[in-house]
Amino acid sequence: MKSNTPPDTAPAMEVDVRVALIAITKHGAQQAAVLARQLPAASICVADKFAPMMAGLSNPMRAYSGPFKDEIGQLFADFDQLVFFVSLGAVVRLIAPHLKTKDEDPGVLVVDDAGQFVIPVLSGHVGGANACAMQIAALLGATAVLTTASDVGKTIAVDILGRELGWKLECPKINITRVSAAVVNEEQVAVVQEAGSPHWWTRPTPLPASIHQFTRFEDVDLSRFKAVLWITHAEVPPERWQQLHERLVVYRPPQGQGA
Repeated sequence: MKSNTPPDTAPAMEVDVRVALIAITKHGAQQAAVLARQLPAASICVADKFAPMMAGLSNPMRAYSGPFKDEIGQLFADFDQLVFFVSLGAVVRLIAPHLKTKDEDPGVLVVDDAGQFVIPVLSGHVGGANACAMQIAALLGATAVLTTASDVGKTIAVDILGRELGWKLECPKINITRVSAAVVNEEQVAVVQEAGSPHWWTRPTPLPASIHQFTRFEDVDLSRFKAVLWITHAEVPPERWQQLHERLVVYRPPQGQGA
């Protein structure tokens, strides 16, 4: 089976990410056990009748005996990534009553019954489900099925740009939505970098032609660009926010970060 993520570009899973491998059938439990051997820090959640199948594993174990739907709320509260060896439709129905916002919900992923596909269902970017899916796909020799536009189009993910470098977003939420739309629709976008590490683009492909890089805000002809990503330590005056309205996203790198 072939993964759509080359092994040398599959992201490593962060050590402090709380992962649960969840199965409700015998075959799903078998698959969860296979992955658990490669992720010893991940917790396993299975029906108690399948718990003996996990003998010999060092992973933390949760065995439930009641209706599985009663487990979802606690799983949402306790874990950052929920990896379901359950059908996609069933997972959607199970998690629906517990959804809040993409800033609060854990990443939710589904592995199909044949172990061929890993599908991020919820919180792909901010929640880290896309990155988790690529890592799990690499471990299983499967394909990560990413449906978020920036991943499919191999362009900038506005909401998480520089996150691994410690950058902080500074803008209204509506700006992220508007600027993200400009990026994925291949409209002209300016990236102005006055601070922070220049090594934020980690894809093996070049930046899209619609993305234009600058080192000074003063060099940008704002009439040419649908949106601006500004990586800076400079204060952004109210009149600048008003001028650009919903077209501006600001990133704050840690002080002293550079090449």
